[in-house]
Amino acid sequence: MRIIFVRHGEPDYDRDCLTEEGKKQAAAAAERLFRENISMIYTSPNGRARETASYTAALLGLPVIILDYMHEISWGGYQIAHNGHPWTLADLMMEEGFDFRNQDWRKHPYFDGNAASDYYQMISLQFDALLMEYGYRHENLRFLCETDTDQTIALFSHGGSGACVLAHLLNLPFPYVASVMQFDYTSLIVLNFPVREGEYVFPRLELFNDSAHIKKKSRRPILQQNC
Repeated sequence: MRIIFVRHGEPDYDRDCLTEEGKKQAAAAAERLFRENISMIYTSPNGRARETASYTAALLGLPVIILDYMHEISWGGYQIAHNGHPWTLADLMMEEGFDFRNQDWRKHPYFDGNAASDYYQMISLQFDALLMEYGYRHENLRFLCETDTDQTIALFSHGGSGACVLAHLLNLPFPYVASVMQFDYTSLIVLNFPVREGEYVFPRLELFNDSAHIKKKSRRPILQQNC
């Protein structure tokens, strides 16, 4: 099973839609995805993600299923620095030398009481339920494969909610992923779950931040801090 994560195109945040450049990016992403043998398309309920997904859906002739829980995350909390902004706080934790291997990021003052932590927990639980529908049971740090069917699905979402899922599935701390695994508008991230019925398997990162379909030599990548 392959999961293709696609971040939305360049947005007009005030109107929650795509800019003209974002529409071009969405069309380019659809062409890039055309030969990926996608069987199902999922999207965040936010307008910018739904509009991005619509280009691929139209090209492939597939319906779009809305996952309400994949909307962009919120953040904030009482007396948390930088209004609780996860990416800024993640960078600060990296600079301060926080030991992500041996300490729980959720207990750090930056994330203890931060709404972003609640969103991470909610999205993780909901996405595990989706994986169950495809025959993968998340047990602690591994996945029990209960299927003999190989499928490819696409999920259009955001920098924040997408980072939550990646951190959860790859067993990496969310702030660490937010800081060091940033991704461009309409970039592709592919996770590959082996199909070995009855066995425990682990997802493999097949592709990360593939944005060759939109990159221009004169323009730097637009990473996920603006969600």
